[in-house]
Amino acid sequence: MDEEAIRKAFETEGIENEIKCPKAFAISKKYGIPKMEIAEYCNTHGVKIKACQLGCFK
Repeated sequence: MDEEAIRKAFETEGIENEIKCPKAFAISKKYGIPKMEIAEYCNTHGVKIKACQLGCFK
């Protein structure tokens, strides 16, 4: 997992403590970061994922 790339993407997109699933999908596509890496980053850094569409983020 490229934590630095995800951190920078979140910072650019204004994500701090929580993210909605559609936004996570959009960041994944825009920055070329696999969805599960975003999920792993969120889990390890205390970022809450709200409104999950497919159960990809836990």
